[in-house]
Amino acid sequence: MNSRIVPIFALLLAAMLFFAYVSPTWNGTIADTQAAIKSDGDALIAAQEYTKKQEALAQQRDAIDAGNLKRLSALLPDSVDNVGLILSLNALAARSGLVLSNVDVSASTNAAAAGGLSANASPVNSIDLSLAATGSYGSFQKFLDGVERSQRLLDVRTISVTGSNTDQYTYQMTIRLYWLR
Repeated sequence: MNSRIVPIFALLLAAMLFFAYVSPTWNGTIADTQAAIKSDGDALIAAQEYTKKQEALAQQRDAIDAGNLKRLSALLPDSVDNVGLILSLNALAARSGLVLSNVDVSASTNAAAAGGLSANASPVNSIDLSLAATGSYGSFQKFLDGVERSQRLLDVRTISVTGSNTDQYTYQMTIRLYWLR
């Protein structure tokens, strides 16, 4: 009888040990660790692909002529630089024969500006600049031609002209300027 009890007891002890310790450990902690290892492996593969893509883009950027990159950064700069733009517009107005009398910078026109860059948000942001100028129509045409030929990306959004009995008119305009976020 002892010869049968010991194997049965050993089998019951092994089954209890399996269900009480081995199975929960294998399905719990070890399974979680294996899932974390797989997730980390996927992240490592994605990081390696990102690095390869980044290197390829860096090579493409380095292949672009430095002069063209400088022109591109002048067209669409990395920052707003309101002061520099206002100074250049004032110099353009002075060369054209206009006198700027009022410059007002309005709030950002892109609603996603404060919220960060989302997946479908544009990487370009814009701001409106309201200008008031006084001068002749020919001077105003020269000024608009200078804005059109500007290295900076600018849109003239609105123009209103107030007439007078002299050759001097008052111009109200809104110019939108763009920059990269």
